[in-house]
Amino acid sequence: MAYHPFRHLGLKFVALVLASLLWLTVAGEHVVERILAVPVEFRNKPAHLEVVGNPPDSVEVGLRGSSALLSRLQPGDVVAMVDLQQARPGSRLFPVRHEEVRAPYGVEVTQVMPATLGIELEKSATRTVPVVAELDGEPAPGFVIGARTAEPAMVEISGPESRVKKIANATTEPVSVAGARVNVRDVVGVGLVDASLRLTKPQNVTVIVDIMPAPVERELKGVLVRARNLGSGLAAPPVRPGSVTLLVRGRQEALADVRAEAVDAFVDLAGLGAGQYNLRVQVDPSQHFGVVETTPSVVDVIIRAIK
Repeated sequence: MAYHPFRHLGLKFVALVLASLLWLTVAGEHVVERILAVPVEFRNKPAHLEVVGNPPDSVEVGLRGSSALLSRLQPGDVVAMVDLQQARPGSRLFPVRHEEVRAPYGVEVTQVMPATLGIELEKSATRTVPVVAELDGEPAPGFVIGARTAEPAMVEISGPESRVKKIANATTEPVSVAGARVNVRDVVGVGLVDASLRLTKPQNVTVIVDIMPAPVERELKGVLVRARNLGSGLAAPPVRPGSVTLLVRGRQEALADVRAEAVDAFVDLAGLGAGQYNLRVQVDPSQHFGVVETTPSVVDVIIRAIK
């Protein structure tokens, strides 16, 4: 087929114009240099080591390229990579090489400042710690918070060995008990106060908070005081005063049926001989209430020898 130089003349003209515009555009771009702060990423960290302290999170990098290309750079387009493959425990220096700075095609890395980074490394450790449920708010008036439990009650954590040894527990997200009148049950996340530590396996826990009626106080007047453990060959007239007033605290329904005559108040005469004493009044423990105050708290006791 014979060659015809003027065939498709229009298409050839358009191609020539486009090529000329492209050449003018490229030729018109200035090559410039800029210094940018870029993030640092650690790679190839041995599994048995942890980076501790406050390692540098950025370095300054000198870049060369066309003005248009450098002006279009976005955060994350240039990243300084630090290789920790040969890392050992302790304070170490690691070089940041030009060839390990990731940059877009057409951008040349001319310098890195600083050229080395100081990094502290420590052995990794794991440990099981209890979960403490954090609460938010207060129950409704007349109610109080009782026991709180988390299921599971323990979680496994990992991180730098020195930090793992120090932490006492993991904590939950706050569980709201605001205005509660009945037990609260919630499923929440678990975290650690120390940011250098982490859960070996991220998980949620079920928190149960007991909400119970607030204890009330009641006065029991005329509670008789008796003498106990009087030695042989001794006699003791009734103590003075012979009764006391008790301020007791407990659940309202439990205190409703408590009577003064059913409460055992006493003074202990064990080991005491003849004489006059001021002795503290004691009350037998009860499952239904606790004694807040005894009035009077001491009584007079006279012990005589039997002739």
